[in-house]
Amino acid sequence: MIGRAALVLGSVLVTLLVLELGCRLWRGPSALLDWSNIILRERQATLNAGAGRLKRDSDLGFVLRPGYAADGVTYDIFGRRLTPAPAGTMLAEPPVLVVGDSYAHGDEVSDGETWAALLQPLIGRRTVNAGVSGYGLDQIVLRAEQQVPEVKPAALVLVFIADDLRRSEMKRVWGAEKPYFDPSGGTLTLRNVPVPPSPAPATTLDLWQSLFGWSVLVDTILRHKGWQYEWSIDHVRVLPRGAGEAMACPLLKRLAGLGVPTLVVAEYDPYVWKNAEYATEQRRLSRSVLDCARAAGLGVLDLFEAIDDGVKRDGHAAMFRTSHPGPLGHRIAAEQIAAALKEGYMPPR
Repeated sequence: MIGRAALVLGSVLVTLLVLELGCRLWRGPSALLDWSNIILRERQATLNAGAGRLKRDSDLGFVLRPGYAADGVTYDIFGRRLTPAPAGTMLAEPPVLVVGDSYAHGDEVSDGETWAALLQPLIGRRTVNAGVSGYGLDQIVLRAEQQVPEVKPAALVLVFIADDLRRSEMKRVWGAEKPYFDPSGGTLTLRNVPVPPSPAPATTLDLWQSLFGWSVLVDTILRHKGWQYEWSIDHVRVLPRGAGEAMACPLLKRLAGLGVPTLVVAEYDPYVWKNAEYATEQRRLSRSVLDCARAAGLGVLDLFEAIDDGVKRDGHAAMFRTSHPGPLGHRIAAEQIAAALKEGYMPPR
């Protein structure tokens, strides 16, 4: 029996080794030479990618780095993205303040291609783009509370995607520590502040990631099943699934307390047009947030129909880049937001 068990075990190990080598050959000769931990490499790369344009902040976790400029992305001395307007355009003051995640910031397009910049000639008023990539809804609201007293805007536009609710359930996202709200006792209590420094990626691997993070075979299987993102990304959950959705109403009620005319805008990631089941859930979550905004007395705008029309008319590739809208998507968003603002969420010039 021992001999048979050893034979079976040996056969399994040999098979796994052959499959591992096959996966590495399929990825290219370099994979045969590099047996380092894939998860650790990806986590380090994520931190390195944000190190230039983001900086640690003890209140919000991370913010835009003042004065940063590279590859069409420019931040002013206050750590807000530039919103260049067409030459000769006269823009009224006070400005419209924009807060949100990467869809507000304008990832994957240049400064002048963002909807925040394109919005200006449509409404005749300057915009201030304080959106920060990677924010959860909790950080977005905190960012608004920080920026409104400084900017003193005529109106506020908050842009979100459904995944921002999940991020609100975390104390660490993409390897970066962040604040979060604890909803225990029926009130929102701010936790993890001052926000501590982010840990070194090598210290964040669990046992299984340490043991099998080097395997291209495991990585290939997880990517095929759509599980690799959750396996490799450094998120630390502190609230149960669904808590982010449950906190949306008290968070937006808190936002309404700022006393600024506010429009809450639902955007959608490109995968919504790739998977019907995923799309159904994302739209449900977005409607839940918009319902909370209405209940708080805020204006709402759901961009799904406008984006969907653009995808049907011009194609998915024309509307999106890798993970965010391209110039066409931003132009459509600007037109829709401008129309909504003119309906009553912005004082006349």
